[in-house]
Amino acid sequence: MGRRGGAPWALEVAVLVTSACLAGVYGDEFSVLRSPQSVVFRDGSWPIPGERIPDVAALSMGFSVEEDLSWPGLAVGDLFHRPRATVLVTVKGVDKLALPAKGISYPIENAVPFSLDSVANAIHTLFSEETPVVLQLAPSEERVYMVGKANSVFEDLSVTLRQLRNRLFQDNSILSSLPLNSLSRNNEVDLLFLSELQVLHDIASLLSRHKHLAKDHSPDLYSLELAGLEEVGKRYGEDSQQFKDASQILVDSLQKFADEMFNLYSGNAVVEVVAVKTFNSPFTRKTRSILQSSQSETENPYNLAYPYNYNYSVIFNIILWMMIGLALAVIVISYNLWNMDPGYDSIIYRMTNQKIRMD
Repeated sequence: MGRRGGAPWALEVAVLVTSACLAGVYGDEFSVLRSPQSVVFRDGSWPIPGERIPDVAALSMGFSVEEDLSWPGLAVGDLFHRPRATVLVTVKGVDKLALPAKGISYPIENAVPFSLDSVANAIHTLFSEETPVVLQLAPSEERVYMVGKANSVFEDLSVTLRQLRNRLFQDNSILSSLPLNSLSRNNEVDLLFLSELQVLHDIASLLSRHKHLAKDHSPDLYSLELAGLEEVGKRYGEDSQQFKDASQILVDSLQKFADEMFNLYSGNAVVEVVAVKTFNSPFTRKTRSILQSSQSETENPYNLAYPYNYNYSVIFNIILWMMIGLALAVIVISYNLWNMDPGYDSIIYRMTNQKIRMD
C-alpha cells in the first residue's frame, strides 16, 4: 500500500527535479505576447536555439531561410495570410519577465547575440518598390537603422542620448503619467531606463499618425533592444526595490506597447519579447555605451576570417565569367578591327569615295 502511494510521489519529484534542471540550463526566455490567427505558436516548453530566433521571425512572416528549422514551437499556419508586421523587443539584464499568462513563452538554448538584418534585407529586396517600414533601434547604444517609410514616419523619434534626455522632460512625456515608485528623476541610470520606455511610447504614437502604412501589403519590421533594466540591476542590485519596480514598470509598458502595435495593425502583427540575462559571446559591433563606460574591443587573437556566406560562390561565378566574357569580347573585336579589309564594300570606302576621286 505504501509502495503504491509512493510511486506517484516519486514521479512528481522527478518531474520537479527535471523542470528545475531545465530552468537552470535554459534560463533565458522567448515570449510571444500577441500574434494573429494565421501564425500558430504551439504551447509547450521546447527550447529554441538563440541563433535561430531570426529564422523564427522570418518564417512567421512567410520568408524562407537557408537552413530548415526543426523547432516544433512554430506551426505552419495560414500560408496565404501572413502578418503585416513583426515586433521583436530584446530586454537585457533579466532572464525572465513576469509577463501575462495569455502569452506563450519558450526557454532559450545558447543565448548568443543575434540580429534581424537578414529579415530586413529580405523585406528591402522583395518590397523595395512598395512602402515597408523597417526600424532597428538600440537606444542605449545610439544605434538606429531605418528602411523605407521609416525615415519619414520616425523622423521625430529621439535616438541620441541628448535627445532621449530632453524628450523625458517635455510636457507630454511618460514622466507625467508613469508611477516611478523608488526610481528617481535625478539619477542617470533611472533616466536611461525611463527613456527607453519613452521610445516605446513614441513609436506607437508616431505610427498612429500614419495608419495607412499599417494597412498596405508590404510587411513591416521593428527590432528594439533595451538595456536600461540591466543598468538598473548593476547600479542598485537585482534584489533592490529599484530593480523590482523597474521590472514591473517594464512589463506593464511592454504589454501596453504590444497591445497598441497589435491594434494599429488590426490584429495582424506578431509581438515577441526576448529576455536575456547575458549573452554567451560579446557583440561584434563597436558602439558607445549609454553611461560612457569604456568597452573592451572584440578579441580575435587568431585573426579569423568572416563566417562563410552561402552566396559567395554564386557572386564569385557571376563576376568571374562576366569578366572572362568581356575580356574575350574585347580581344575578338580588337582583332577583327585590326585585320579588317577596307575594300570597295567597306564603309570606309563608301564614305571617302568622292574625296579620294577628287584628290
